[in-house]
Amino acid sequence: MLALLFAQPAFAKNKYMSVARDQDPGPQSEKAMVVFLRAGFMGGKATASVYDGTDDRVDFLGILYSGDRLAVQVEPGFHRFMAYAENADFLDATLEAGKRYYILVRARPGMAKARFSLIPFHPGVDAEYSLQGKDFRSWYGAATFVERTAAADAWYDEHREDVAKKKAIYLVKWNAMSPEDRAVLTLRPEDGVTALP
Repeated sequence: MLALLFAQPAFAKNKYMSVARDQDPGPQSEKAMVVFLRAGFMGGKATASVYDGTDDRVDFLGILYSGDRLAVQVEPGFHRFMAYAENADFLDATLEAGKRYYILVRARPGMAKARFSLIPFHPGVDAEYSLQGKDFRSWYGAATFVERTAAADAWYDEHREDVAKKKAIYLVKWNAMSPEDRAVLTLRPEDGVTALP
């Protein structure tokens, strides 16, 4: 099963999202921009949906296939983002207005289908996931910005109860993590950039 999962074509057509009209977005006035990058190096046709799950919210943002980028405009301050697939995974972020922040939506093996993790990119050249690294440049350059369609909204309407249920279940695990482990999965204000290096 896993061999078939990861043998799928790296760049699959996303039936829930359309190619965004703006392929060079920036933060809107008094907003921070967060870019979710679903790199095409593993996971094939497996999809991950992403959310702003701050506090009691479950704000649906979009569905990502391999090779997709999704830019969202958010208020500055604290956010907890979430990915949903076979599992739910989280990333905490404290964001500044006028800056761009980047999150890798990374596939990993699951029981029946792919699971996903949210990994923050950092501007420092020595970071494991660096905005200056060759991997980021390759993944980002090969990806396309997408935006939500009515099909995505219909999908979320059908799955919203399960999304909320998985959020509650996996938040227990998240809240039990040590501060040191959670710090690795955090975007700080200084991780934002005004333009890519």
